[in-house]
Amino acid sequence: MRKTDYESKVIVLKKNIDDGDAREIIEQKKTSVFRKLLKKPKAEEVHLHSLKLNYESIFMISGTYSADYFRKAVHPIKVDYTVKEVVLGDGVFPIKTKSKIKKTLSSKKGKNNVELQLEEHVFINEEGTIYFDHHGQEIKFPFKLDSKSVENYPLRILDTNDDNVKKPELTKDAAIQRITEKLKIPPKIDVRDLKDEMVINEISEIYVPIYEARLIGPKKKVGILRIDAVRKKIL
Repeated sequence: MRKTDYESKVIVLKKNIDDGDAREIIEQKKTSVFRKLLKKPKAEEVHLHSLKLNYESIFMISGTYSADYFRKAVHPIKVDYTVKEVVLGDGVFPIKTKSKIKKTLSSKKGKNNVELQLEEHVFINEEGTIYFDHHGQEIKFPFKLDSKSVENYPLRILDTNDDNVKKPELTKDAAIQRITEKLKIPPKIDVRDLKDEMVINEISEIYVPIYEARLIGPKKKVGILRIDAVRKKIL
């Protein structure tokens, strides 16, 4: 598996609010940041110190794990009570011995059990996608990606806002390791001729515009209010 041949696709989501909209939301929600139990300060006791727009990355990786191998297995089958053993190829499989209780309770028309010791040819093909926040924590992805929701010139936007871009802390190799561990089904014992492969389908850095407000409340306490500028949602 090659770990260095994958290039990241860069996507920037469009914001659906501007600074003015963000300030209105902050004005409505600012006292909730300093809530204590059921008490909130008065609106005039909280003021906005600063507001900035950050672009926070979500690291997306998708891949497919495939495996081909043989493994030993035991398959129980039921046979007629008159059967003493089963012959399969060069193998002879006697009936499984019944306990004395089972023998006593069994009717003449009961069934005997035979355990066939066979070898299975296994094929696995598992595909999946994982999303990480910029700290490397796995998250659910709540956004739609289509022509209406993404910026046409993502690199230009990130360059313009370079000081406020939070890039992924997770490396590509670490992300590949994480998705491999998630998709790879460990083979059981008694396996032979194992051939497996992990193929990375896509790696993307998706940048989400987040407004971050620094608030000053009673007794000069500092609070932070974050707004998802795509979904117009308090985080």
